[in-house]
Amino acid sequence: MAEIPSTPADGYVAVRVLPAVADLSAPTLAEWTAGIDISCYLTSDGYSPSVDQQVATDERLCSTQVFEQPGRVTNSLDLIYIDNTNSPNQTTDNKAKDTLVPGTAQVIAVRRGMPYAAAAAAAQKVTLFPIKPGIYNELPGEANSVLKIGQKQFVTGPVSRSVALTA
Repeated sequence: MAEIPSTPADGYVAVRVLPAVADLSAPTLAEWTAGIDISCYLTSDGYSPSVDQQVATDERLCSTQVFEQPGRVTNSLDLIYIDNTNSPNQTTDNKAKDTLVPGTAQVIAVRRGMPYAAAAAAAQKVTLFPIKPGIYNELPGEANSVLKIGQKQFVTGPVSRSVALTA
């Protein structure tokens, strides 16, 4: 069997908060660049998208089998990030908390599979989550760790998966 290469996860994800995107099916480089980079605020397990798809049963009079069809989809997104509130770094290094203000309509944009530091370019694929952040959840402190916030992001519209950035 031929060896199939894989893409590492560590250092290969960029996450930005965009104030707005005119067309979720065709985000622009300018919109990506205008966003706030929160990648380095997120913990290693702090970007947690999930999807749940319901089952629509498809029963037929002529069959003893119950068939299935795809049903409604629920997209969810939870974030965990560092919190520098009340620290000497509060005014300069608390961008995730300062940007993800509860109830503010925004778009989370995620680029996977390229080194984090690689410059954005047309044709790169991103996933867009139109969101409103929920309330801040100050997570309890742990030994040998840092202060963190957990925050549910309410997905307010269709998620655009793997769409190309445009010039």
